[in-house]
Amino acid sequence: MIELRQITKVYNAGKANEFKALHGIDLSIATNSVTVLTGPSGSGKTTLLSVIGCMARPTTGRIMIDGQETTSLPETFMARVRRSTFGFVFQDHNLIKGISVLENTMLPAYPGGEPFKPLRNRAMAILDRLDIAHKADRRSNELSGGERQRASIARALINDPAVVIADEPTAHLDTGLTGSFLEIVSDLAARGKTLLIASHDPLVYQSDAVGRVLEMRDGKLLGDKQSMS
Repeated sequence: MIELRQITKVYNAGKANEFKALHGIDLSIATNSVTVLTGPSGSGKTTLLSVIGCMARPTTGRIMIDGQETTSLPETFMARVRRSTFGFVFQDHNLIKGISVLENTMLPAYPGGEPFKPLRNRAMAILDRLDIAHKADRRSNELSGGERQRASIARALINDPAVVIADEPTAHLDTGLTGSFLEIVSDLAARGKTLLIASHDPLVYQSDAVGRVLEMRDGKLLGDKQSMS
């Protein structure tokens, strides 16, 4: 369970260009659920995902993950929670060019110090599940858009995170590849993962794979827009 209480995020506080990106967000997210944040660009979706995923600290408020407050943790412990709890799928994939799909997949697990062979075996098993194991030795810049997305999902799963966060994951995908992504979402949910997705794509937020849709505007949650389950 993820609990947010009165979360705000202010950039450039006290300066002429001060900007309040989040306004007093209260939110509870159940485990083993698929939640989509929708709304126009600049509505606060990415900022909210960032503070939930311990990639940024809120200015005020509290975030609890399975009963543990993360907002006041020192950076070292916050990074540990981020690494062990969350997997991230970015809009532009953020794969490292010049290294292989397999190396990109294994990268987030290196700080844990796991021996190479079992780590490689686990990475190959994930790539196989996502039907991209045959491209394991290819460099990321040699992949198609759909293949890069699958590689980024494999990288997000390498540490077996409880929560997968995806920020506009279908922004550069056609209808067919979006459908493939939603099949992966359904599979992950069936495996017990919690998914948080930011998207303004109706193919995503109207999908049967999604259990809850939350609309955002001007840094505020407008409530549940719809529920597909």
